[in-house]
Amino acid sequence: MTDTLNLQMAQRGLLTLPKVLRETYNLKPGDQFTLLDLGGVFVLSPRPSEIDDLADRITRELIEEGESLETMLHTLREERNRYVE
Repeated sequence: MTDTLNLQMAQRGLLTLPKVLRETYNLKPGDQFTLLDLGGVFVLSPRPSEIDDLADRITRELIEEGESLETMLHTLREERNRYVE
């Protein structure tokens, strides 16, 4: 679907998804969405966000490899200095 649809916010900030979207994507009452705010451009997805899970997985892997915030900041400073020189 590539049509542009206009929505109007009701009281208490409620938005209603048009029936054609609910039917096309089999959306039901109670379904959860992820809303991303990209600097005032909103992206609404009927899938749960995987960002937190991904961040947790990356953190665990870095800790397992012996990385810490201090070692990463140290490496960042070294690279920055190398770039400036």
